Amino acid sequence: MARCRAIFNQKGGVGKTTLTCNLAACSAQGGDRTLVVDLDPQGNSTQYLLGADEPLPHSTVVDFFEEHLYRTINPKGLAACIHPTPFDRLDIIPAHPDLEYLAEKLKLRHKTYALKEALDSCLDYGCIYIDTPPSLGFYTRAALTAADACLIPFDCDYLARRALGALLDFANQVRMEHNPGLELEGIVVNQFLATAILPARIVSELRAAGLPVLNTYLSSSIKIRESRERGLPMAYLDPRHKLAVQFQELHNALHTP
Repeated sequence: MARCRAIFNQKGGVGKTTLTCNLAACSAQGGDRTLVVDLDPQGNSTQYLLGADEPLPHSTVVDFFEEHLYRTINPKGLAACIHPTPFDRLDIIPAHPDLEYLAEKLKLRHKTYALKEALDSCLDYGCIYIDTPPSLGFYTRAALTAADACLIPFDCDYLARRALGALLDFANQVRMEHNPGLELEGIVVNQFLATAILPARIVSELRAAGLPVLNTYLSSSIKIRESRERGLPMAYLDPRHKLAVQFQELHNALHTP
């Protein structure tokens, strides 16, 4: 049965998409048939894995949610929205800008469990990663409801530090109301500058507070910009690069019993 992880944070630019796509690439390279679900209307994971200049596929996650909203006759289901990427064993359910306009309707129709029920039938996948929008709205709630575990990417500044409490509270609320099995796998320190004093201090404070900071830190590197622009996760762009090695180490730690 697939292990499903949601990557979430209400702050933009903290590395949700980078973490999602690079962990998914590690899983696929490691031999697991892997699926990425892009729930962000901006479609960053979709562009990362399919190419920024490529047209959107004819079916996206919007089609799946619209079937649930409008009770489509003979619905095609989530499987019809899955598309291959250029990478072996790595598929994606693309996002679409119309997700933004569907969110309130889906919330009012109580469709929080729709994604979970559909993903539970995706038995051919070993790993599923869900990229979420920079908000704690319907799609993030649906992702955490569907997931076995969640990861919080964290860039080392005090604004992000103050926001962590709200993120942890939200995850706990979803656990109590929708998904009692949801596991907080940890906080992923991203864009870490080992030579700077402030990031090290903030991470030390998180650990002292008993927060589940994972041991692998992801370095700040301009190489990740090239990775996104070329549509090549680090494992494919430059597997020997320090950041690619860190993604692999993080992936291995998450998959070690």
